[in-house]
Amino acid sequence: MRWDLSDLYSSFEDEAFVNDFQQMENYIGLMQELVDRNFQSLDDAARKITEYLYMRIEINNCVTKLAVFANLSLSTNAKNEKALAAMGRIQDRISEFTKGEVLFKKWLSKVETLDEIISSSSFLQEHRFYLKEMVEKSKYMLSDQEEYIISKMSNTGGVSWSKLQQILTATLMVDININGEEKSLPLPEVRNMAFHKDANIRRLAYEAELKAYEKIVQSSAACLNGIKGETITTSQFRGIESPLAETLMNSRMTKKTLDAMLQAMVESLPEFHKFFKRKAQLLGHNNGLPFYDLFAPVGESNLTYTLEEARDYIVSNFKSFSPELSDYVKNAFDNKWLDTDVYPGKSGGAFCANIHPIKQSRILANFDGSFKNVTTLAHELGHGYHGHCLTEESILNSTYPMPLAETASIFAETILVKDALERASKEEGFAILENEITQAAQVVVDIYSRYLFETAVFEGREQQQLSVNQLNSIMLEAQKKAYGDGLDHDYLHQYMWVNKVHYYYPTRHFYNFPYAFGLLFSKGLYSLYLKDRSTFPQRYKELLAATGKMTIEEVARIMDIDVTDISFWRSSLKLVIEDIEKFIALSKEI
Repeated sequence: MRWDLSDLYSSFEDEAFVNDFQQMENYIGLMQELVDRNFQSLDDAARKITEYLYMRIEINNCVTKLAVFANLSLSTNAKNEKALAAMGRIQDRISEFTKGEVLFKKWLSKVETLDEIISSSSFLQEHRFYLKEMVEKSKYMLSDQEEYIISKMSNTGGVSWSKLQQILTATLMVDININGEEKSLPLPEVRNMAFHKDANIRRLAYEAELKAYEKIVQSSAACLNGIKGETITTSQFRGIESPLAETLMNSRMTKKTLDAMLQAMVESLPEFHKFFKRKAQLLGHNNGLPFYDLFAPVGESNLTYTLEEARDYIVSNFKSFSPELSDYVKNAFDNKWLDTDVYPGKSGGAFCANIHPIKQSRILANFDGSFKNVTTLAHELGHGYHGHCLTEESILNSTYPMPLAETASIFAETILVKDALERASKEEGFAILENEITQAAQVVVDIYSRYLFETAVFEGREQQQLSVNQLNSIMLEAQKKAYGDGLDHDYLHQYMWVNKVHYYYPTRHFYNFPYAFGLLFSKGLYSLYLKDRSTFPQRYKELLAATGKMTIEEVARIMDIDVTDISFWRSSLKLVIEDIEKFIALSKEI
């Protein structure tokens, strides 16, 4: 399936696209007029705040449609020159709104009766969190001109470095010899071979992948240095303690919550090491698991699916949880909101783009028929359902922080896996259980290695440009610390920093611990669901709808969860540890 973007625009020449782009241009002038007219005094503050919010909503709706269309077009064709040009123009115009936003934030921070003003209007009450967060972030803002310059320069700095890295990985072809036949394959296709049944192919793919990265490793290092260096500089200018502190602020999450979760994760690492070592034994390795066998299938499972079968399976399972979730999936497939084929120029991995202005989503995947890919579809459709739950919210309340971004996706994936385990034979159940633990290990162990890597990169980059060798060394040390003796240290993955796109997001740093939060938070939610299947789906929907207008700690309290308490994280990890114990026991029976 290739997705249909016509509900956005039919092309970059579409009259609707041209008109919306012109409207975006018009909004630049209209915003400046509003700022000049309203923010010279604090008189009539309620009306001025209301006017600003209404215009901000109109601007966000317009810009979102334009930017999403360009990004989606680029994700399926990295060489799409029209998409590249449009994205550049859009990002340039977006930066023109910076002055108005900065002036509003600074003006808003001076309104002494803000709470009283907000309480006077249902519309303003709806946007209370949005306004209060603006005031808090205004403490770290520079002058109007400085913020404008930073916004403009980022388009030729971090944003451009990010674009380059996307092009490098999306167009990278991997040379590989399979059964005597020389092939040149897209990177996603070769990475999918990590799940192949044939051990020789897994190792060949691993070696070919590492060799292929050598073509782009110097360029990737330049991209990473550029992006991280820019972030360090702007954080220092604004007086923010560190990029991590800025990420936590943007994540609406306290350091206390992060520390509690990380401590629980570190405590659990020895249990994951046991899993890796047992899997290594099953595959005939004596010194721990080589990196190329991390995803090697064990047990006998012949579960393969056509796209139609995957759709029906997901729809059926989601219906057992919530008819609304099931209907969302049916609608997504029926209206071609998914792009599932594997082809050159297409981005690797999978993602979901929620498009609030048209109350739709678009999902990119590289589907190969495996059960893992079915769970990936369920994962991304979970993201889509999250967006669906936010469609009745203001677009200003639709942006949720990174840690909560993975909640609905992992919860949806869990629904599918739990059903599969119940239905499967002992052999297939063993294989599914192994895959489930492997994915959990990625989200706990590998994510921890990525957190360690990015922390060290920021510390090193603050002093100097980091060479390829230095980046490789940091990555290897992070993997050794996280995976311990569970992996064979002669076969690690020094270039994983090249592969993971999250390191190259210019405005989303430390996009690693949010995955761990999502897994463990959703595990805790699933436990609550098992205790109360009747009322949970509605409460869960309310939780998702609140994710754009509360802190993480406040969202969790909707379900009476205290995420600052390490005991919550330990209880979530206990569910995974029980699976590991079950796997090890089953491995001795099969």
